[in-house]
Order: sequence, then structure tokens, then C-alpha cells
Amino acid sequence: MRKTNNKRWMELVGAATGVFLSKGYKRTQMADITEAMGLSAGAIYRYVESKEALFDLVVRAGAGLELETSELAPPIATPRPGSTLAFLRKTLKREGRIASLDSALARAKVDDAGSEFESIVRELYQKTSQFRVGIKLLDRSALDWPELAALWSGHWRAGLVNQLSRYLDLRISQRLLSPVPDTKAWGRFIVETVAFFALHRHYDPFPTAMSETVAEDTVVLALIRATHGEVHRKRAK
Repeated sequence: MRKTNNKRWMELVGAATGVFLSKGYKRTQMADITEAMGLSAGAIYRYVESKEALFDLVVRAGAGLELETSELAPPIATPRPGSTLAFLRKTLKREGRIASLDSALARAKVDDAGSEFESIVRELYQKTSQFRVGIKLLDRSALDWPELAALWSGHWRAGLVNQLSRYLDLRISQRLLSPVPDTKAWGRFIVETVAFFALHRHYDPFPTAMSETVAEDTVVLALIRATHGEVHRKRAK
């Protein structure tokens, strides 16, 4: 089989990612990617056998994997049923965990809950920013793919919110963090606030200009003041 150069593979992945983000998985047609790449009709099939094969390639790139393009021999075959979801399940298990949150939940007590909470928010922000293309792709594609929605929203995101809720329950009960009306709702608020600044603002057609450092520091400061500020003020009196 002939090989395709690295530049062409990157062009293919970039064009396909843009179309999948714009149209979603279901509405995307192979002709859309062919057009985005400036190829003649049907030329896309020199690279991949099917839309399923192309989506699998894009998902793996979005997960932050360095594609071994020298080993990719076109046309890439259609993946076995369930293999893309299996890859995502394995990747989320490895990359989706927030280590500082795991550590906090394993710690019965802490001297500085503010610093502990800051570490959690910063790690969540940085991971969301690092994988923002892949996350956006999953968000968009989950609208068309029930099994993906169950894995992404029903399992991973819900699991993260539940973890944050347990952490908040623990530190609030110790009077180390400020009380909130509902810890699950607050956990979701944390996730969505981070997601907007680390991810969604990059896809805003009229974004507010700011550096990634400013965006991260703004989110961290706001969430610390909202989640730890009342306790801090009481201790300062």
C-alpha cells in the first residue's frame, strides 16, 4: 500500500475536525470534507474507507495522541463496531481523572482548603484547555450518537460532578468551605464555568480578547471567592 505524507494527513484531520464540529456526526457527509480539503469528488476515499473510519481518526487526534502518520497506510479501514467508543472509554479513564480531586477525597483533613480547592480548579481548567478540541468534538457529536452521549455526559461528566459534590460535602461539613444551596448544582457550576472559559470561548464568533493565563486566573479567583471566601472572611475577623 502507498503511504500519504504527514502534511496531507494533518490537513485531512484538520478539515474533518472542522466539519464534524460544525455539522455534527450525523449531518457530516464525506463530500463536505472533500470540499473543505479542495479535493475532487470521491478523492477522500483514497485516504479512508468511510465516515466511521475518518471520525475514529479525528477522535484519536482530538484525544491528544501523536498520530504515527508514517504508519498510516491509506485507505484506513472502517473500525470494528464499538471500537471508537472503547478507545474513548479507555482514554477518559486515563486522561479524564483529576488527580488533585482524587487526592483531596482521600484526605480526611486539610490545613488549607483554599489552596486545595485552587489546585482542583486549576487542574480541571488546564485539562479542559489541553483537550478542548476533543471535548468540543464529543459535545457536538454526542447530540447525534446516544451511546457516545451516555459515555461522555452520562458517565464521565456526571461522575466528575458527583466527585466534586462529595468533596464539597466533606469540606463544608468541616466548615472549611462556604455552604452552598446544593453541592451537586455547585459541582456542575464549577464544571460549566471552567468549560466556558477554557473551551467554549474559543468558538465564540465574537470572543473577548484575553490570554489563557488571564482566563484561567479569572476563573480560579471567582470560584475561590465564591466557594471559600465566606470562610476566609470569618476567620480574618
